[in-house]
Amino acid sequence: MNLFIKKPISQLVESAESGEHKLKRSLGALNLVSLGIGAIIGAGLFTLTGIAAAHNAGPAVVLSFVVAAIGCTFAGMCYSELASMIPVAGSAYTYAYATMGEFIAWIIGWDLVLEYAVASAVVAQGWSGYAVSFLRDVGLTLPAPLTACPFDMVTLADGSQVHGIVNIPAVGIIVIISLLLMLGIKESAVVNDVIVVIKLIVVFTFIAVGVHYIKPANYVPFIPPNTGHFGEFGLSGVMRAAGIIFFAYIGFDTVSTAAQEAHHPQRDIPRGIIGSLFICTIIFILFSAVLTGMLNYKAMNGDPAPVATAINMTPYPWLKVMVKLGIIAGLTSVILVMLLGQSRIFYAMSRDGLLPKLFSDIHPKWRTPWLSNLLFMVFTGFFAGLFPISKLGNMTSIGTLLAFIIVCAGVMILRYSRPEIPRSFKCPCFPMFPMLGIFVCLAMMTSLDSETWWRLVIWLAIGLIIYFTYSRFNSRLSVIARSP
Repeated sequence: MNLFIKKPISQLVESAESGEHKLKRSLGALNLVSLGIGAIIGAGLFTLTGIAAAHNAGPAVVLSFVVAAIGCTFAGMCYSELASMIPVAGSAYTYAYATMGEFIAWIIGWDLVLEYAVASAVVAQGWSGYAVSFLRDVGLTLPAPLTACPFDMVTLADGSQVHGIVNIPAVGIIVIISLLLMLGIKESAVVNDVIVVIKLIVVFTFIAVGVHYIKPANYVPFIPPNTGHFGEFGLSGVMRAAGIIFFAYIGFDTVSTAAQEAHHPQRDIPRGIIGSLFICTIIFILFSAVLTGMLNYKAMNGDPAPVATAINMTPYPWLKVMVKLGIIAGLTSVILVMLLGQSRIFYAMSRDGLLPKLFSDIHPKWRTPWLSNLLFMVFTGFFAGLFPISKLGNMTSIGTLLAFIIVCAGVMILRYSRPEIPRSFKCPCFPMFPMLGIFVCLAMMTSLDSETWWRLVIWLAIGLIIYFTYSRFNSRLSVIARSP
């Protein structure tokens, strides 16, 4: 059997528009931009900015956001071209299947589990922490053992510590969002739109207030001298910080997973990707510039909440409550979009026979892959409630960077191998932009630590076992190839 058998693009488009696996088209360009913003702007903006500034880049974390944005822009252009050619669910997995063959497509599909399912569980735990804190601020206290997993210790008001039992709030938000996704894509998009408006108001309020409390001395030196270790300040620190805060950008590619639910995917998917990236990049640069101007990067070292510390420098205590609400809203939309993307990736892989059929079963009324949503509700909720999987969050950046590299390569392959296919959007400055996308993403990958690389290797090894024991023999293309 040919490991690199490719799925014809015409077959991909035809199967998406017919049969029992057809999804309901309900999304416009603004919905898609909102989905992208909903996935990108989360707690990473509020937490990773301080971490990257304190340990890696100092005030130059602003440049790190620019570097990460450049890599995302090149990849976003490539995503947009492929989405205009192949307007079906599946994102990078589907694009790889059409350009590089089944084996590479499987690796990407399995790799995207890191970005969506695992990240959803990690983000749900973060959502739980902020929600519990906010409820405590308004006088509602939940039993401590029910707000943490069994492997974590919880500090009580008297200073004593107890073991957690299960993280009920984390499980609860996974269940609520999964049920919403089962009911319909339009309903989910409306909820996401509302949440996005809330968190944008919060972020812009912080920027508008904080700009009046900037101390220019905090920007000196803008790029602190390197300590003698790679990644600790200097130019290498700017690159290491870019690789770390790249996690904050993860999610714009989720827009392409909704291609089969967009009214005009060839036109609106590129608008959704590029529009959300542009808006979020401007916000990230402004936010990081204000934060490092208000609070010296050295003071952020060891500070678990530098944004809260910066807010304390203003005479507006209500701003802290507002930012906390913004973080909760941000995390909610991230979970929603990540779970949406995960179900659509598995929907596409199941439709191709690489995963069991239940992942592509569509509810007759809701027109959503509800069994896929239900399974991931149980799977993600299980890990979010019972396991301390925060370290797995580090894997999402390297996994997504790998997916971006393959997407950029896919654009180059199709430009030369299938130039006759209509493209309503073309990546500009070809082949320079795809090549730069590969280079920038690869540079950020190499800047990450060896432990993160080992986790990626182990995760891919597990995926290869599944592929060579199940997927390879049940693939629809392979079955057709073996038939007389």
